[in-house]
Amino acid sequence: MDQPTPNNHLSRANYATIWESVARAVPDRAAVIADGRSMTYRELDDAAARVAGTLRAEGLGAGSRVAIFMYNRVEYLVTVYAAYKIGAIPVNINFRYQGRELADLLRASRAAALVHPTSLGRHVRDAAPHVPLPALVLAVPDDDGPTAPGRPFATALDAEPLAPRSLSPDHQIFMFTGGTTGTPKAVVWTHGNLFDSQLFSIYGSLPVVVPKDLDEVTRIAARTDLPPTVTLPLTPLMHALALFNVMNALVLGGCVIFLPSVSHDPLAAARTIHEMRVTRLIVAGNAVVGPLVDALDSPEGAGLSVTSLTTVLSSGMAWSDDLKLRLIGHAPRATLIDIFGSSEGGPFAYGVVRGPQDIPCHPRLAPGTVVFDAEMREVQDVPGATGVLAYRGQMPLGYDDDPVRTAEAYPTINGVRYVMPGDHVRVLGDGLVELLGRGSAVVNTGGEKVFTGEVETVLTAIPGVTDAVVFGTPDPRWGEVVTAYVVTAPGASLTVEQVQEEVGRRLAGYKKPRKVFFVDALDRSPSGKLNMRALRTHVPELETGQHT
Repeated sequence: MDQPTPNNHLSRANYATIWESVARAVPDRAAVIADGRSMTYRELDDAAARVAGTLRAEGLGAGSRVAIFMYNRVEYLVTVYAAYKIGAIPVNINFRYQGRELADLLRASRAAALVHPTSLGRHVRDAAPHVPLPALVLAVPDDDGPTAPGRPFATALDAEPLAPRSLSPDHQIFMFTGGTTGTPKAVVWTHGNLFDSQLFSIYGSLPVVVPKDLDEVTRIAARTDLPPTVTLPLTPLMHALALFNVMNALVLGGCVIFLPSVSHDPLAAARTIHEMRVTRLIVAGNAVVGPLVDALDSPEGAGLSVTSLTTVLSSGMAWSDDLKLRLIGHAPRATLIDIFGSSEGGPFAYGVVRGPQDIPCHPRLAPGTVVFDAEMREVQDVPGATGVLAYRGQMPLGYDDDPVRTAEAYPTINGVRYVMPGDHVRVLGDGLVELLGRGSAVVNTGGEKVFTGEVETVLTAIPGVTDAVVFGTPDPRWGEVVTAYVVTAPGASLTVEQVQEEVGRRLAGYKKPRKVFFVDALDRSPSGKLNMRALRTHVPELETGQHT
């Protein structure tokens, strides 16, 4: 998959400037649809301009941080747009956070404003004893509970709209990493280098020449002869995959759809794809695709067509070949793209499926990606070699206010700056690789290294297994032993021995899980991450009376 070459003119772009230009070109086109209401580009721009006016009136400006503690809602997008209009930085906060976690992130981000729905108001109240709340707190009404902290979001929409102004491409965009321990750190992009990094995602599937300047971007967005872009994110905007693809949809003059349900409702998603003719779907691997195809196969899903889908994007979570095939069966025109990236940058590789001929699906290195072995030699052209993925190209500036961690994740090698989060791969040849897992996810058992991602891939390919996680637990003889939590589908009857035998058929014996625990579910975050520390603490409880 060839990526468009970054363009120097557009590397000086700012997203707010682009969206304002698109809004002038297609003012009456639907930009966002949610809760049965359609908001045009003119209305979206006006709402963002009024919220921007409120932010400015409260003293916020370039570099100020605007915390967004919210589900996928129109107000989320309006707040992002408003912040961009004044050069401020939206701060993405996990809506699952409790009060103390929210307080930690408000403190770490130095937020000058906070926007939240009233349904999360209790967490804002719980945060207040631990950190001074920002001077400006706006509450979006979404329930009938107690009065939430802050003033109604609607008051910000009554402000005088801020007129468009010259905006710097060097204004910053933060994406806080989805860490499972400690306070997440902000990865810092500029508008210019983020836009350059997104050129393939924006224009790669369209029959157009990559634009050279803002006028050409606007002309492409205004065209009516191009395939429509109707984007439905089934993952939270607080994560980069959903937010960046929603931002890209607005660059194209497309329409973004938000579902009303806070939790994943697969039947509602299928019905929305059918009714709204969604073309681009944002998912999180098996956790989202599995329930979606189950809904399509159910009696309730009979008659719902998802053949309008042309692109399905996933990142950050396992997506099995079996579920890819099932989805292609319902959406034969779709290209399924499994993106292997990280909060720190990339993409490093893509797994692309257009039909059964692409199964099994192995990731292909993206342009700009290399594989370094332990001696820091490039080995991406050496079949059988193992090493760490590294990407050179448009990437973030680093971590906010953390030069040491920045130097570790963004090393300069032979005069070239790379991003290297620590993902290990085995080179298969012809640009293909096999993912082995993150360096921190290696089990050392009897002197042998086992990459957990490799074992998880085998586990989730076993019929009846819907999710799995692999990690090491202490052992007096081996140092560590490979341990697995396995989630099975309703009605599936698997034994520990069957799981171990299946892994042993595919991998070396020392990679077989010595401990296997069947659990009802894995408590994954919306981005697919797990609290590994908590999982390890449950092992002694599960071992009681368990045959492993």
